[in-house]
Order: sequence, then structure tokens, then C-alpha cells
Amino acid sequence: MKVQPAAFLRTTLPLGIDMIEAYDSGRYHSIWLPDHMVSFWPDSIWTPEFTDLATVSPSPHRHLDGLAVAGAAAVLTHNTPIATTVVDTVRRHPAMLAQTALTLDHLSKGRFILGLGSGELENTVPYGFDFSRPVSRLEESIKVIKLLWQSDGPIDFHGEFYQLEHARMDTELYDGKCPPIWLGAAGPRMLRITGREGDGWWPAGAYTPEDYAAKLKVILDAGGAAGRDMSHFVPAITQISLIGDAGEIDEMLETPMVKSIILMLTAEDLRQFGYEHPMGPTWRGIMDFDPVKLSRDKIIAFCDAVNTQAIRDIFPVGTPAEVAANFKGLADAGMRVFKVMDYGGMAGLKYGAKSAEKVRAVEDELLRLCA
Repeated sequence: MKVQPAAFLRTTLPLGIDMIEAYDSGRYHSIWLPDHMVSFWPDSIWTPEFTDLATVSPSPHRHLDGLAVAGAAAVLTHNTPIATTVVDTVRRHPAMLAQTALTLDHLSKGRFILGLGSGELENTVPYGFDFSRPVSRLEESIKVIKLLWQSDGPIDFHGEFYQLEHARMDTELYDGKCPPIWLGAAGPRMLRITGREGDGWWPAGAYTPEDYAAKLKVILDAGGAAGRDMSHFVPAITQISLIGDAGEIDEMLETPMVKSIILMLTAEDLRQFGYEHPMGPTWRGIMDFDPVKLSRDKIIAFCDAVNTQAIRDIFPVGTPAEVAANFKGLADAGMRVFKVMDYGGMAGLKYGAKSAEKVRAVEDELLRLCA
């Protein structure tokens, strides 16, 4: 079984692009870059009262343009593919995405992966973007992108969201190949789109090997029904984890920043594990999250209501060996590329300082288990 870790290049300040040489060493399948305006951390608890992380960074939202950083990564590396995880199709017109992806593919000499998703509230609504029907918009965007890449000469397109008249993209594909498209997807419709259109997949919520395998089957079946060869399809995952010994985990779980992980999950996610969501039965996770609107009082009440056992039950939690064993279950279910996102580092500076070392230990143990 071929399983590889991915490297994660932050697009927040401080940038950390000085690590790019290590990421290009051959250890990693690809280098993943997020593309956000806003992070998933509530403003009201990014203060020294709640976390010492606020003593070294004035805001968790100091994001740079993910595609611009991808350009820098493309020219500073020589071997490892560069992937966006993920660019939404709400803020960026598909014609511009098509051109930017080709640009990055030429800069990287054929190593760019266009990672796309339908978007989140916090990156769109506060900036005046229309966030209605995001999945339909994504599906149509992919059609436009592929038309521009694959058509000879001008094209016309009349869709629900985009209108093209005599549009052209004469820039040739690098080495005659379109950049791969990977999709962030969880719901049945998004999974089917991934099967029909995608070359790789990040689940936006697959917390057990059984769930991962079932969702991957939906993708592969949809691809097969569309007549696609899915043998080169890449199932991946970015998985929140807490890495540490028992005492460290107990301390992490008492911090508001770590408890805030639950804000990213839907009420339905929690119900599947037997828990009620502190934000109510209709909470849609990242689809409802707005870091500005969660006041100090609301967050304190939320933290008081969080059952931290839910975090232990849903996410990989424990020593590097225990977390690696959890990821091994996902590998057995079909996962081939993984990124361990150690959110224990959000518990404070002392944990953040050890986070990279712990992630490396998990990667090494999982590679041993899969060898």
C-alpha cells in the first residue's frame, strides 16, 4: 500500500516559506496551501485572557493570497507538487481560476494541483459575495474551467452563473496536460461531482474508516458511471488531531481554542456520535461560522457546554502511536495521502513549539505501519 504524507504551507503571517526546501525533499506527496480570508477561530477568544497565542500574533486572520503564495512555492521547489486546499469558486471567477492554474502549472513545470471547494460563510458573506447555491456554482465553474483548458479557439457558454461569448484561452497546457483538479467534498452531491470531475479528494468530514470508505465508494461509482478511469484517482485527507500524552491531552481539552474545534462540525456530525451540538440542532459548521458574530459571552457559554469527550471520540487523539493507528484505519479504507493537522498546538505556545515534532512522529509511525 502506497501511503504518503503531505506538507502544509501556512498562508498566514508569519509565512514560514523558509521551510519550503524541507517540503521539497522527496518525503512528501505534495505541498498543500489553504486559501482563506478568515480563519476558523472566534475573535472574542483570540485575546491574552484566553490564549497566549494572542501575545505573539494580533489576529488569527492574517491571511495572504493562497494562489500568490503558490506561485512563490512553485518557483522555489523542483520536485513536489503544489496544491491549493482549497480555493472556493464563490470569490474567484472560473476564467481567472483557469488562467491562474495554467500559470502556476507553467511556473512549477507541471506540478500544480487545483484544489477546489464550494466555500464557507466566513470567507464570502462578510465581503459581499453571493453565497447562495454554492454547490451548483462549483459544478458550473468546473465546466467553464475545463472548457477553457480543452477548447481550441473561442467558446460560448450560457449557464446559470456564468456567461461566456467568444471567450478564449490560447495559453497552451504545460506538456499537453490539464492540471489535476482535487475537490473538498462530503455530501452526496459533492461526492458525485468529485467522481465525475475530480482527480483527487479531500473529505470535508469523514471521521471513521467506515464513513471514509462509503464516501470513497460513492466517488468511484460516480466516476465509473461517467466512463472515467479512476485508477489514478487520489483519495486524501486533512485530519484534525490532538497529539500528546494523557496529561497533555487533558490540558489541551480545557482550552477554549481547542474546544472551538466543535464549531467546525455540524450538528449532524455530532449526532452521529451521540452528542448534541452546543450551537443548536441546525448548526451547519463552517457553513454558519462567522468569527466576528460570536461574542465573548456566547463563546464562554459554548465552551461551558462542550463535552470534550466528543473531541476524543471523533478525532484522532493520543500519543503519536495512537494517532497513527487511527490514520492506519483510514489508509485501510482507501486513503493514500494524509496531512496530520495537530490542533493541540492551538492550546498555547508551549504546545505549538512541539507540534511539528509530534506530527513528524505520527507520519513516521504511519509509514511504518503501512510499509
